[in-house]
Amino acid sequence: MISVPESVMQAMEGLRPGARVAVGLSGGVDSSVTAILLKHAGFEVLGLTMRVWDGRTPSITGGRPACFGPGELEDVARLRAFTDRLGIEFLEVPLADDYAREVLEYARQEYLAGRTPNPCVRCNRRIKLDRLLERARSQGLRFEAFATGHYARRIRDTVTGRIRLFRAADISKDQSYFLAGLTPAQLDVLRLPLGGLEKREVRRLACDAGFEDFAKLTESQDFLEGGYDVLFQPGEATPGDITDREGRVLGRHRGLPFYTVGQRKGLGIGGAGEPWYVIGLDAEKNRVVVGRRDEAGGRRLRAVNPNWIAWERPPAPEFRASCRVRVRHEPAPAIARAVGDDALEITFDEPQFAIAPGQFAVLYRGNEVLGAAVIDTAW
Repeated sequence: MISVPESVMQAMEGLRPGARVAVGLSGGVDSSVTAILLKHAGFEVLGLTMRVWDGRTPSITGGRPACFGPGELEDVARLRAFTDRLGIEFLEVPLADDYAREVLEYARQEYLAGRTPNPCVRCNRRIKLDRLLERARSQGLRFEAFATGHYARRIRDTVTGRIRLFRAADISKDQSYFLAGLTPAQLDVLRLPLGGLEKREVRRLACDAGFEDFAKLTESQDFLEGGYDVLFQPGEATPGDITDREGRVLGRHRGLPFYTVGQRKGLGIGGAGEPWYVIGLDAEKNRVVVGRRDEAGGRRLRAVNPNWIAWERPPAPEFRASCRVRVRHEPAPAIARAVGDDALEITFDEPQFAIAPGQFAVLYRGNEVLGAAVIDTAW
């Protein structure tokens, strides 16, 4: 038996050893160590994994993403051997149709519209903490909570009973951005045992438990790591002009889905002095608009369909917060203003680089996640 860190037991809020907990297994080190820790802590652990690859989408050239691709069979075989070795029940849940509809088609439509989606945020809400659990329960499985290997922390407010979401103790591995779209009910069932640990501790715990092979595994990659050309039918992503803000043609692009705001490489256009950056995607005219780096910055954005975590609705029409506009962006000070119930306007204290419509604007106060909304427009 290994010594289970106290932070892991605290993260299992409301549950005692012996409770039945489902763990979402991806094949990577983090979800595997989550299952190992909960097993050693005395919980009855059930391993769940999604089967989302069915061969209908062609293989991706240049590498296979961890979450979607033909290598899924290899991942599942490894997980089956792992769960047998750990001595826990294991279930594969077929979700290819749901994934194709809720994640792949969503991403395809967003890219074609000249937006930059975040399929991982959508997958967590629509698939992992919705369809996956629903299908598992429909097969007669019962569990009191669902644990994942995400690096984030959830704490129940003792006054309101509401679940509050926080950045991970290991800020360099924080994944709270990807969980900011979850509903209060989903956060209630979710447990995050790794939120109080550092990555190096997680790898050490895998070794201490006798799973050195899993300690050496690489981290799960982002959605369609290696390319997403396969989402589009011939003729859907049509070439067009690359122009500057004044409309002067500087080159040709191969299709709007393959560009995003802030992109510098792969434009294929020269220019004396400073490099060009993508500053906008014009779907109506099928143009990629470029400019200098300072033109790719903005101070204001509009975001729609807010999902509040810290409260049911903002305590004031206007409030200060820090805003993160993509996962690798440090939250920046801003003022957020509610526009009715379905939109936000966010004004940063200083211009922020590469605010891309389609991504999520996630609001923080310190390390706490207040809520999130989908970026619609940036100025």
